Amino acid sequence: MGEVYKNDFVEGFVANHNHGSVSYTSVDDGHVHQCLDVSSPPMPSQDGSSHIHYTEGYVLFDDGHNHYYKAYSSPAISVGNGMHVHYYDFYTTENDGHKHRVKGVDQPMPGTK
Repeated sequence: MGEVYKNDFVEGFVANHNHGSVSYTSVDDGHVHQCLDVSSPPMPSQDGSSHIHYTEGYVLFDDGHNHYYKAYSSPAISVGNGMHVHYYDFYTTENDGHKHRVKGVDQPMPGTK
């Protein structure tokens, strides 16, 4: 496969890509944190039929503290037109007596698997 750009529609798997996302945590202890994220390159899913991504980092500093997270994505979810996303659902570390939940999908990228 030749060069693939972020808006190209591609059937099948695109190697060496990653996903970005901008999301917010759940409201806990009266506040939220923004979560800006870039995933790892793809890894084969457990059954080998798709791929997943790993991510880790800190949510943005807010209310005098931040939280750390480590998570794996769902396998690729085709969203049509040769693009896919991944679903995330994880909790941050506990800090300042509470933790936050982060869930949602990342930005679409080329490929359907």
